Amino acid sequence: MSGTLNKVMLIGNLGDEVKMHYFENGDCIGRFPIATSETYTNKKTGERTTTTEWHNIIVRNKSAEICEKYLGKGDKIYVEGRLRTRQWQDDTGNTRYSTEVQAQDFTFLTPKGQSNASDQQSEQPQNQNVDSTNSDTTKTADSHKKSALSPSEEDDLPF
Repeated sequence: MSGTLNKVMLIGNLGDEVKMHYFENGDCIGRFPIATSETYTNKKTGERTTTTEWHNIIVRNKSAEICEKYLGKGDKIYVEGRLRTRQWQDDTGNTRYSTEVQAQDFTFLTPKGQSNASDQQSEQPQNQNVDSTNSDTTKTADSHKKSALSPSEEDDLPF
């Protein structure tokens, strides 16, 4: 195989609220951490052990605004994207690195009404798919979602 692949798929829980950063040209990015956990039994001791990994997620523009509106700390989400490592200089001049997941697609997995977000109301969409590579939500995804919603719920959706 001559090509390469940079693809990440995660299901985890938000560790914090979505932090937004707005730029002068009108674009924005949202950042939030998600935790994934693995539980296993140690064969030697018989003890159950849980390990947790933290992943920094980046979403852009309309996807970032949707995440900020509908996600809160503790919510479960499926994220699909690619890994990107950034390099920068900290305050003391040391070179620092950070590996992030640049989200290309995500699905909210926390059922409606069970969100942990403090500012959310009952209009949180259930299992919402968004393709963050396209700032406008596609008509096909919109039509699939509307068919499962009542007329009153259609008005509350961000797309």
